Amino acid sequence: MTKKIPDLYVHQRTISDYDYEPNHNQISVIVEYNGSVRVEKWNLDQREPEQPSFISESITFVKYVKGTSDLIIGMDPTGNEREQLYLLKQNKTLIPLTKSPEHVHRYGGSSPDGKWIAWSSNRRNPAFLDIYIQNLETFETHLVFAEDGIFSVVAWFPNGNALLIRRTNSPLDHDLGILSLLTGNIDWITEHSDETSYRDIHFSQDGEDLYLLSNKDSEFYGLMRIHLPTKQITSLRQGEWGFEGLAFNKENNQFAFTENQGGISKGYFFDLNKGTLSTWENPMGVITNLTFLPQRQMLLFKLNGPAHPSELWSLHLSTLKAQPLINTSKPLLGKLTEPRLLSYRSFDGLQIPFFYYKPKLTAEKRPIIIYLHGGPESQSRASFNPLLQFLLNQGYAVTAPNFRGSTGYGKSYTHLDDVRKRLDAVKDVVSLVDWLKQDPAIDTSKIALLGGSYGGFLTLAAISHYPDLWAAAIDIVGMSSLRTFIQTTSPWRKRLREIEYGTVEQDGDFFDLIDPLNHADEITAPLLVFHGVNDPRVPIGESEQIVSKLKQRGHPVTYHRMEGEGHKIVKPENEIYVYSLVAAFLEKYMGCD
Repeated sequence: MTKKIPDLYVHQRTISDYDYEPNHNQISVIVEYNGSVRVEKWNLDQREPEQPSFISESITFVKYVKGTSDLIIGMDPTGNEREQLYLLKQNKTLIPLTKSPEHVHRYGGSSPDGKWIAWSSNRRNPAFLDIYIQNLETFETHLVFAEDGIFSVVAWFPNGNALLIRRTNSPLDHDLGILSLLTGNIDWITEHSDETSYRDIHFSQDGEDLYLLSNKDSEFYGLMRIHLPTKQITSLRQGEWGFEGLAFNKENNQFAFTENQGGISKGYFFDLNKGTLSTWENPMGVITNLTFLPQRQMLLFKLNGPAHPSELWSLHLSTLKAQPLINTSKPLLGKLTEPRLLSYRSFDGLQIPFFYYKPKLTAEKRPIIIYLHGGPESQSRASFNPLLQFLLNQGYAVTAPNFRGSTGYGKSYTHLDDVRKRLDAVKDVVSLVDWLKQDPAIDTSKIALLGGSYGGFLTLAAISHYPDLWAAAIDIVGMSSLRTFIQTTSPWRKRLREIEYGTVEQDGDFFDLIDPLNHADEITAPLLVFHGVNDPRVPIGESEQIVSKLKQRGHPVTYHRMEGEGHKIVKPENEIYVYSLVAAFLEKYMGCD
């Protein structure tokens, strides 16, 4: 390697999750810093972290057990997404709960009396998720609902005798039901014929209403209420964009949520009783984890922006002034670049939104990297990306398109790439090249593609179907064949992925027509490939089969098999290693000096 990314790009002090415990006026926070991941308890009066309660790089979430200072934490030690649950006692004793590392576990919250937890798992059948409850005193587990399908627990009912559950029909289509723990029967609340999603669900003070975000009868998510006795759903507020991250202060009927304005969050405070809507100012970024602290008249949220690595912010409701909750020193980086939000016209006239990051202008034209997000039901957001910021400081321009199939732009846009429309998303990437040719600051003879997961598939598809456009390409955990991907992805994910991509039985001929693996001989761009050995989503064979084919014909391809990693690279030392290899690879083939 000729260039190494400085450690401080990866070793920023960032917040990944937190939960509030009102009885002791404290929050437990997952902090990532200097190569370690830890659970810290922060006293809100002292406004400073205490000693860490637990340290492990595999921590995924943290939630308080109701009425206690005990925590449920999730851990994924191998990166294979078979998350295991643990009870972290106030005295820092860690007790394993699920103890089944070969299975998936999705946490569903603790009972109102703090004696039980709920979770879903594929223990009965690898392809389906059933509902379980577990006693936190005896640790005894009970299977309370089993049926072929993907089920998860949204919350416990306030009386503790029922669970609000979600059935996932597709990634974008759900049903909500009431599972009685007394009878085992389900009363479905929201059965429907059209595609509808429900998220960020809260009970009213009297338990008779649900407040939530839904896109029922709409392109975008809005604030809605479901009256449980009648199952009637009422729209309370809609916006020009979709709402996200609903928080609810049930004592005062106050809501906080954000609007996803093309990948940038705008925060809102809504008083249902008064009918008033207010907003606040914060730096460009993505707001998540909105949480009311009623006793303190405060709202907490996590802010992650291009120039602001993830940290915890507070909003004082009386003044609507937002500021970092705790001022912690961060390692100094070079200049961090915020993007412009633009759009371009694709091959069929569709407007494609994209973020455009430009380095400091020079007399020489700049090489450019097109960053392709995964999903495809996902979105490039205005958030901190250490690799992209490092490359910008090295003089590369970066663009991140939200090609058709991305979320955030309504239901119809998300379905524009489904099944046999797959290559239209590739054409969106090609149309971006046409737009870049009009920018005199860009050297369009030096365009690199960088994509992970589905973005890796788009990268491979673009360099195999349109080989003359690219100077280099980087594929991270991408699919090289939709046929083999559908056949080998984890069983519980297969049906959900078939809704997006199609089935081998009905669409295998189309897969064979478009799969990059079948067009590998057309690739001319040098290729760099990374893949985690433990990846449960895109099996490592997807990378190895195309690498093997390229090596057989002597094509310049470099492959790195990442031991101990899964679908995401999470170990800081591996992040630095991968980013350094990417920088050296681009320097070799793009010549940015």
